[in-house]
Amino acid sequence: MSQEYTSTEPARAQIDQLKGPTVIEFGTNWCGHCSAALPLVSSALANHPGVRHLKIEDGSGRRLGRSFGVKLWPTLVFLREGEEATRLVRPLEVAAIRQALARIDP
Repeated sequence: MSQEYTSTEPARAQIDQLKGPTVIEFGTNWCGHCSAALPLVSSALANHPGVRHLKIEDGSGRRLGRSFGVKLWPTLVFLREGEEATRLVRPLEVAAIRQALARIDP
């Protein structure tokens, strides 16, 4: 799992076309909340090797985050076949992430 958020963001149309389970994690490399969530996300994803995990840098003028209505970091958007199944904002427990993952990767 990548530790860093990428500044390269795919177009929303590309996201909408994704097949299979995907988690998009919006945040920044300097965000304290994002750093705190890192071990939780890593732990939860360890049991779901087939889930695509995209860490996308978010901020002012970042189109992909705006298209998902992201306001706080980290925001995790859980997609199944390109459609949002659920989301978590600033998760504090690994159990919540595992429950969300179960919705897209049973």
